[in-house]
Amino acid sequence: MEGFSPTLRFFMQLTDVKTAVWLQFIYIVILAVVVYKLGYAKKLPLLKNVVIYTCLVIGCLVLLILSYALPVAEALAVSALILIIYKIRLYQSKKQQSEAK
Repeated sequence: MEGFSPTLRFFMQLTDVKTAVWLQFIYIVILAVVVYKLGYAKKLPLLKNVVIYTCLVIGCLVLLILSYALPVAEALAVSALILIIYKIRLYQSKKQQSEAK
């Protein structure tokens, strides 16, 4: 159990192994969607969004495999946190600039 990533170990302590892997996959997908939305997403038509998110979920399967030994979920959580802080500060600076005018 020491060879697994911290979040996977956490999920394994809560539930059985099969459920822990599913929870890890859902956690990775949610974090990947948040990082994509905050960092890269543009306004696209619905069908293009469906294709993008389908590819994102398929790519998360690769991340799930890598997350057994590497801290993939933790890196995504840190990325999401940094992007959230960036968006908040960007919003505040735009608000201050609009008030100054």
